[in-house]
Parts: sequence; structure tokens; C-alpha cells
Amino acid sequence: MANQNAAAPVNTGLEENARNSVAQGLNAVLASTFALALKTHNFHWNVTGPRFQGLHAQFEEQYTDLYAAVDEIAERIRALGSMAPGGLGRYGELSVVEDAPETPPAAEDMVAALARDHDAMARQLRPLISEAGEVSDEVTAGLLTDRLGVHEKTAWMLRVAAG
Repeated sequence: MANQNAAAPVNTGLEENARNSVAQGLNAVLASTFALALKTHNFHWNVTGPRFQGLHAQFEEQYTDLYAAVDEIAERIRALGSMAPGGLGRYGELSVVEDAPETPPAAEDMVAALARDHDAMARQLRPLISEAGEVSDEVTAGLLTDRLGVHEKTAWMLRVAAG
């Protein structure tokens, strides 16, 4: 009797080595995206001061987008035939995003930290976009290019908000 849990081999025109390499890069992007979503959500809960209302709403928009991106990235990893990583420890190993401090910083420091994190995400994405393009993985390249635009715009908006 055939194993009903075994998936059929992936045969989409991308070489296995290329798929595996891109998926490994996506694992790090997934971890960083999840870490940034969690950090942004933490800042949403803990922001205080005269800018509370605006930053509280801005952070909510950002973490909502990031959590949706986590799902898209994980599903792309699966479509490439790999397993998406899970667990906070593994995400911590793979992420370029620094963990939120134990004591929440002042609002202006939250904004500056998130701007740096979005810049770090942009730097993480660029080489993987190139790699995906080189192996003709247009789907991954497109997904990551879209995410790059989000991170660059968000970093810019946060820098403007910082003054």
C-alpha cells in the first residue's frame, strides 16, 4: 500500500539544487519576517506617550502585513518542495532582526529600531532575489521583490516619523 503522506516529486522545471538553495534562503526570510512581525506587535502593545495613537495604529498595519507575508513565504517554501521551519529558537538562529528588548524602549527608539530592522530585511532580500532570478524562479523573485518594496517604503515612513 502506498504511503498516503508521501508527496509526489516536484517537477516544475526548476532543478532540485536550485529549489533547495532558494528554499534555504526563504527559510531565513521567513524567520526574519516572523521576528519582525512579533517585535512590531510587541511595540504596538507597549508604545506610550503623546504619539501613542498614531504609532499604535501604524504598528498594527505593519504587523498585519508581516503576518500575512509569513504565510505567503512559508507556502512558497512548501511549493518548492521543502519544509518551512518552525519554532522560535530556529527563527532566532536564522533571523536578521534583533529581538525586542525586555523593557520596551521609548516610542522614538521603537520607531528607529523598526526602521533599522526593515533596512536589514531589504539587505537580506536583495541577494535572494538575484539568486531566484538566476535559476529562473520568477515566482520567488516576484514575491521577494514585492516584499522588498514594502520593507523599503516602511523603513522610509518610519524614518520620516522619527523626525
